[in-house]
Amino acid sequence: MGAHPIRKEIQPPPVQNALKDQEPGAVLEPADTLRQVAPDIHATYGVIGVIDELNRGFNGNAYFVETGEGVVVIDSLGSPRLGRRWIETIRSHTDEPISYLILTHNHPDHSFGAIAFRQWTDATIIAHPGTERYLRSTPFEESVAFRKSLLGGDFAEFEPVAPDRTVDRPAFDGPLAIELGGQVLHIYNVGRHHSFGDLVVHMPERGITFVSDLYFQNRTTYMADGDLGHYFRAHQLVSRTLDTRLMIPGHGVAQKGPPFPMREKTVSYVRRLRDMMKEAVNGMIPLAEAVDRAEGAFPAWEETALFEENHRKNANFAYREMEQEVLFGED
Repeated sequence: MGAHPIRKEIQPPPVQNALKDQEPGAVLEPADTLRQVAPDIHATYGVIGVIDELNRGFNGNAYFVETGEGVVVIDSLGSPRLGRRWIETIRSHTDEPISYLILTHNHPDHSFGAIAFRQWTDATIIAHPGTERYLRSTPFEESVAFRKSLLGGDFAEFEPVAPDRTVDRPAFDGPLAIELGGQVLHIYNVGRHHSFGDLVVHMPERGITFVSDLYFQNRTTYMADGDLGHYFRAHQLVSRTLDTRLMIPGHGVAQKGPPFPMREKTVSYVRRLRDMMKEAVNGMIPLAEAVDRAEGAFPAWEETALFEENHRKNANFAYREMEQEVLFGED
């Protein structure tokens, strides 16, 4: 078995460096890509790409914030084994106890390592209220079955993890605030713009926003688990309400700004696809034809990761959302 057959040029620099130094057949670990992104804030960078038997589900980022009194972890990575390795990486860096785990959303690459935090830490696990609905859903069951088949022993200890606390504020309303060791984190319910329920974490005193999968780098977003109306409301909250000088994503590297290229590019893609599908619905163009037209209309995106996997699904989803809007009006 050789090194990861991935496109190195689109990877975050820490992933590129780790792959360069990697022994043939070795698997990337959270410690391999750990970097400081701001004082007291560290990231582990996952591969930008689809899950496979080589990246072992390490295809998303996760973060931790040291406060002096405890650690706040943001996302748990994509399997019980990765969750355990993430805990070990954090503990090798700091003696502070892990006080909180915030799950920004319920997609597997961000949340399926949570069982390790339940088993190996005393962390309070915070998530979106939609998490429990996700844990009873068919997509959840299908994701678990797929990962058990693909990852084998990495997934042996998997169990669904219900949060200890949910961000039960109304969507797009005020935040749940956590203050620990003088660090303040505001956790916003941003509806279901990308999944069954999504959170954004803001550090208002430092101008830092963890946007999770609201915006992407070098990767085509996945829209079909979300809600287009919620997407644009979440974008509006982040761009108009939250003072942000450092934007930290769920995939790719942190960006200083504004401007934030990841934000502009992702929103432009979603908006253009929505508008194309709305025009198709108004023009009574059949779904299949509209999706076919959209397939060749985004050449700049064709080289991004997961374009082939996600773009047609996104177009199909946007068409159906616009069909509902035309028939029944906006929510």
